[in-house]
Amino acid sequence: MDKKKINELGDWRGKILDEFRLIIKDIRPKIVEEIKWRKPSNSMSGVPVWSHNGIICTGETYKDKIKLTFANGALLKDPAGIFNSSLDGKTRRAIDVHLWDELNRTALKNLVLEAITLNLNRQK
Repeated sequence: MDKKKINELGDWRGKILDEFRLIIKDIRPKIVEEIKWRKPSNSMSGVPVWSHNGIICTGETYKDKIKLTFANGALLKDPAGIFNSSLDGKTRRAIDVHLWDELNRTALKNLVLEAITLNLNRQK
């Protein structure tokens, strides 16, 4: 994924996505970043997707939030309780981040690591 694409948002949403991107790349530099599901209504012309042996999570932008959706979030432990959206689904879980929210970097790193492990174990 091109960091320039994220910066094109030009506001707090771009900063949060870039911060999340740096957290992910710090954990595992070889994580695949790409833009998928392009549509005219999306300000980035698509959705940022981070993968490692399967989708880890996506970063959708909305007017009032960023939605970090973990593809298999229902299978992940969340002792810090940072999942706050899509809690009733059988597969996905999400974190809605608003302008005034602060990212719990440690909990986020733990979720990403657990998602990577889950994907790797499913490949065996």
